[in-house]
Amino acid sequence: MKHSDAPASMSRRELLTLIGSVAGGAVSYRAMAGMGLTTPSNYQGPIKLEGNPKGATVLILGAGIAGMVAAYELRNAGYKVQILEYNNRAGGRNWTLRGGDSYTELGGFTQKCEFDKGLYINPGPWRIPHHHQGLLDYCRRLGVALEPYVQVNYNAMVHSSRAFGGQPRRFREVQSDYQGHIAEMLAKVTQQNKLDEHVTKEDQEMLLESLKDWGALDKNYAYAPGRESSDRRGFERPPAGGLSAVPIHSKNIIPFDQLLQSRLWAAIGAGQNYEMQTMLFQPVGGMGRIGDAFKREVGDLIHYNAKVTQIKQETKKVTVTYVDTVKGGAPQTMTADWCLCTIPLSILSQIDVDVGPKMQAAINAVPYAASTKVGLQFKRRFWEQDEHIYGGITYTDLPIRVIAYPNTGYHEAGKGVLLGGYMFGPNAFEFTSLPPAERVRKAVEYGAQIHPQYKTEFDNGIAVSWHRVPWTLGCLGVWTDQARAEHYENLCQIDGRVLLAGEHASYIPGWQEGAVLSSIDAITRLHKRVTA
Repeated sequence: MKHSDAPASMSRRELLTLIGSVAGGAVSYRAMAGMGLTTPSNYQGPIKLEGNPKGATVLILGAGIAGMVAAYELRNAGYKVQILEYNNRAGGRNWTLRGGDSYTELGGFTQKCEFDKGLYINPGPWRIPHHHQGLLDYCRRLGVALEPYVQVNYNAMVHSSRAFGGQPRRFREVQSDYQGHIAEMLAKVTQQNKLDEHVTKEDQEMLLESLKDWGALDKNYAYAPGRESSDRRGFERPPAGGLSAVPIHSKNIIPFDQLLQSRLWAAIGAGQNYEMQTMLFQPVGGMGRIGDAFKREVGDLIHYNAKVTQIKQETKKVTVTYVDTVKGGAPQTMTADWCLCTIPLSILSQIDVDVGPKMQAAINAVPYAASTKVGLQFKRRFWEQDEHIYGGITYTDLPIRVIAYPNTGYHEAGKGVLLGGYMFGPNAFEFTSLPPAERVRKAVEYGAQIHPQYKTEFDNGIAVSWHRVPWTLGCLGVWTDQARAEHYENLCQIDGRVLLAGEHASYIPGWQEGAVLSSIDAITRLHKRVTA
């Protein structure tokens, strides 16, 4: 259908589908809901564990966010707490790679981060929504400085390798043109009285005015070259000063059929999904600053390089066997009254765990998603200097999926680091199968199709594929509705003297808020049992 054609008729379903697709990606929202990614946080403020635990001891497995939240609150409530952590650092997936850091993945590949001082990449979580109040409250209480995270940048790019000769388009152009064409069609349908069954005569006038404003339509309710559309999509020559001050309106509106066929509309709703709506935050200096802050509070409780091999419980105690991954030697044991395990299920399912058949089945029921992130350092911040892109994300149908620009250090001289790829699904499996250097090379190769400067400005890079991370074997727990119905409550129950916490034990998988709320819920129930 050409963009100038008006539909002969429109059903209620078709109207809602059109509006829904523009207003934030109904398809994306349904997909997120199916994964449990759209449930809001129910954080109610700092936890209050009242009552005397009478010297009870708790052994926590894992010094990620869930484990350190539990350690922090339980010690404050009077418990004797110890933590066993596989890594030589705290934070878990709350992780920032900086210059000088090294990381060895499964298969023996070791990468050393060669970023300049002050530059970094977050292989795991990289943004905090404004409604993740649990995590934000801990940032406040622990003194973690935050700054804005730019989810949507209208001057960033959307790109299809199969449209417009492979040339990227500005986000604002695609969004403005798509909304403008939709608004024009709806306006014509309204003027032709095709919506009489659904909208009263009085409301039709208001609808026309709203479409004119929302879609940047002209006085004839057309989306056409002129002041209205240029104010949204940009000018061919913007307003200036002096003799060349007169603006030239944009004439290059993308025809509607080309927009549809390009599928670029799929990218423009990303920032309207519930978890991505502004305001979003990031810690100053990298997401790992949150793990660092918790470590300052509970670091004396953590035993590093401890690989858990068995969890055995008896009537009044739990004994955990572990080996030192650095020193080696004979297996060691640690005993406590209770054990809170935050080990990812992808790892826990391979450990000898003394729990009932229902919890064991739940542990075995949750697969983990593949994901790869690639951090690229360039000799200069060309995205700012050449293309005036300050923060935000470019979307593409290439395997790298996104290019995300740094949200800090604007106009700094010297080198810069951007996220050169963030992959899930088949693309992540493809990149995971490659050696790290090849992942970086392919990210540069793909990115050069959007930013030709890659070819001359690339300096060095690092790539983390989460299925090769030894202590996680995947990015996040992936629940289906059927698995949740059958196993979720069994996973979260206290089994004898063992209970679990982490993002996998939440309805916000893949987010640190899920880990925070899961941990608070688990220790609240544990405390009630201890003090009963």
